[in-house]
Amino acid sequence: MRISAAGLLSLSMLAGPLAAQDASGPLSAIDWLSQSVATPAAAASADVPTAIDEPPVAKAGGALPASVTTTALDGPSPDSVGLIAPAVSGLPHDLWGAGLTREIAERLVTHPDDDLPALRQLFLTLLLAEVAAPVDAGGKGELLQVRIDKLLALGALEQAAALIDAAGTPSPELFRRAFDVALLTGAEDRACQFMAEEPHLAPTLPARIFCLARSGDWDTAALTIRTSKALNQITADQETLLSRFLDPDLFEGEPPPPAPNPVTPLDWMIYAAIGEPLPTEGLPIAFSYAELSPRAGWKAQIEAAERLTRAGTIPPNVILGLYTERDPAASGGVWDRVAAFQDFEAAISSGDAARVAATLPEAWARMQEAELEVPFATLFGKALQDIPLTGETATIALRVGLLSPYAETVAKRQKPATAEDAFLLALAAGDPSLVLPPDSLGRAIAAAFREPEPSTEAKALLDGNRKGEAIIVAIDNIGRGVQGDLRGVTEGLSLLRLVGLDSVARRTALELMILERRG
Repeated sequence: MRISAAGLLSLSMLAGPLAAQDASGPLSAIDWLSQSVATPAAAASADVPTAIDEPPVAKAGGALPASVTTTALDGPSPDSVGLIAPAVSGLPHDLWGAGLTREIAERLVTHPDDDLPALRQLFLTLLLAEVAAPVDAGGKGELLQVRIDKLLALGALEQAAALIDAAGTPSPELFRRAFDVALLTGAEDRACQFMAEEPHLAPTLPARIFCLARSGDWDTAALTIRTSKALNQITADQETLLSRFLDPDLFEGEPPPPAPNPVTPLDWMIYAAIGEPLPTEGLPIAFSYAELSPRAGWKAQIEAAERLTRAGTIPPNVILGLYTERDPAASGGVWDRVAAFQDFEAAISSGDAARVAATLPEAWARMQEAELEVPFATLFGKALQDIPLTGETATIALRVGLLSPYAETVAKRQKPATAEDAFLLALAAGDPSLVLPPDSLGRAIAAAFREPEPSTEAKALLDGNRKGEAIIVAIDNIGRGVQGDLRGVTEGLSLLRLVGLDSVARRTALELMILERRG
């Protein structure tokens, strides 16, 4: 987290976090991408960044364009490509303003991945927004690649795929990312076909062998392995793994080669194909996407969906479908969540207030332990408001409603039972400063609505026409506040309100009060 200094920022601070770094270095560095294509030496110059170091779900057909397109030299910059128009995102077209590519990239790359749900969605919107390229972009597409890498790091594979598609025919570096997205989302055959049709995307030997086998050309694949080994172009472990991939029966009873470090999506796919799937727990969250496939067991699917739902990268309906797919197979852990969710879902569908009251506390407790309260609220927040409840269940139902997209409607319909309820309802309605805050966190929130005062750093960025970076600093300030520095809460919410993101500020404040994500 960045800590703002008192007083005015110096010019060196305004120059951004990368000012002291080597300007010719990469914008980011990701180590788990598959070596699927051989990048030409010219493309590996300092002008082309590598990726980030990090650790809705209907298939979109992969991340590959259907046809070759061309762009005029004076056409739009790749860095301006986005999926969400300003009218929808709420962000201005000149979001980055006077900001420079490297400073913006550094803030995106180093931003932590553990935001509150509302802030996580805001950050995803920053990555996906259609906005003007930075003033120094020069048509190189550097920031586009950084944005795609951050999406991959967050597990937002479908979003990354769509952004690659929107950019047009991919460069070798973007194709590497498209290839890995395809592997993890079940579109590997299309990725191999595209690679075969584009001679400039020279496949590396493991990728070529994988694609030959996928197309059924086993003889050529086997010959390629033997030739590559004879020429010392692949290691002994790679030879063993690829040979086993072509003919698993020859290696029956033998242990598989040890998993490489880091594991790439191509490695993961090959190990899964030989019947030795590598667990995705402990791997970057992007790998969880592969276990949404029916090829994975139900428990693995549920756990992967929980991770991705918690990250805000897949819609809540996915977890709803998986939780209710069949009866729990056992008890404890994930099965207790499944059972509690199913009991509550049946109760809310019946409209029986007594059944809802009996099942809501347990379901809410299970969602809290998995930090899935907001997805739960998105699914059931509105329906709960039509069920007459009292006591503890009414308190839970109110909070579920306030965490849902219908918070403002809930605030108009409900009456407070406690001082805390009154503050939450005032916050959802838009002006918590009119109600006495219940605690120190409430006071920090109310101050942002009464007299907004952002951090010195965020204010300087805003004054310097660097609104996008100021928003990232505001998100970081609130994260600092979650860890106990309540001044960060006031400063971050203040900046969001000053740049016109009042609804995000209110949702964030409600999550701060209700979710109790405090260090």
